[in-house]
Amino acid sequence: MEVKEPDMSYSNYSYADYLTFKMEEMVELIKGKVFKMTAPKRIHQKISWNLSREIAVYLKQKKCQAFSAPFDVRLPVKSRKNEDIFTVVQPDICVICDLEKLDDYGCIGAPDLVIEILSEGNNKKELKYKFDVYEESGVLEYWIINPMGQTLTINTLVNGKYQSSRLLTTGDEISTPILPEFILKLEDVFDNLA
Repeated sequence: MEVKEPDMSYSNYSYADYLTFKMEEMVELIKGKVFKMTAPKRIHQKISWNLSREIAVYLKQKKCQAFSAPFDVRLPVKSRKNEDIFTVVQPDICVICDLEKLDDYGCIGAPDLVIEILSEGNNKKELKYKFDVYEESGVLEYWIINPMGQTLTINTLVNGKYQSSRLLTTGDEISTPILPEFILKLEDVFDNLA
């Protein structure tokens, strides 16, 4: 079955359906519902580039791997069969340390770290829907970056629920147990955005 334009009100699409979509724009599935992705603005991409560069330098010759969008992350609930997966997201950046989760289609299962950069029109998707599916699927850390405020919130999974950090901003240094000895200076993330 080929779906040229999915019905945006339908909420039971699977990854098997997603693979048949023939659309101009990129989409994500969150619990079976289609969400169109908008083209990111320049500042979004600059922050993504700055973060990706810092993570890539750290990961050189380490086991974990990082990927940036577009990169499909399938979050199965009960079964890893395409027709049983109802959430497929494309995080701005994700880090996967269990390389068994990687295949030719992307990642199947929760990445260790997901970083999302807020953009106009996606705040509810990032702050509510993705927050929920990342928490439910076991993403260990979910970082949310707000370019306008130049802030970062780190959500850390503790006993199956996210605990949020204070609002971090320029001048703060970030570390994470997922990437031992990695230090991220937030001024490097928000550098040269003008």
